Amino acid sequence: MAAGKGRIAVYPGSFDPVTCGHLDIIQRSARQFDTVIVAVLNNTSKNPLFSVEERKRLLAEITKDIPNVEIDSFRDLTVRFMRSRDARTIVRGIRSVTDFEYELQLASMNHRLDEEIETIFMMTNPKYSYLSSSIVKEIARFQGSVKDLVPPAVERELLLKYPDRPL
Repeated sequence: MAAGKGRIAVYPGSFDPVTCGHLDIIQRSARQFDTVIVAVLNNTSKNPLFSVEERKRLLAEITKDIPNVEIDSFRDLTVRFMRSRDARTIVRGIRSVTDFEYELQLASMNHRLDEEIETIFMMTNPKYSYLSSSIVKEIARFQGSVKDLVPPAVERELLLKYPDRPL
């Protein structure tokens, strides 16, 4: 870790779109680390609803009142991104046993790639345990209310993404 920078954690993900569950993990992580870098993964194998720049803008807007949160993006191995930012801790939210099994595989591989990298699992707030970006997009697409599932800025953007939703 670089001198003077403190404890830096990276919270990587697609955030397509960012949900209240993501925001909860960001807020809680910000209390545990000196700096939390929310890193938007530019996954070329997926067809995202929001561009990387849109996701970064939304994340910046909803975290503007959390002074130790930074927003960035990457399209490489997470461990390489972390080295470039002098970070040694990955933060991951866990909703279920299924999430844990998948995240444990990722954490083990990241640790194999760089033994200095540690992964911290945060259990999601129970009120968000059912929530995923995929579910939010499906609800928004069919004109269901996403209020209380996503921050207001994200809700506004979802309405713009699905202007011709079926009634």
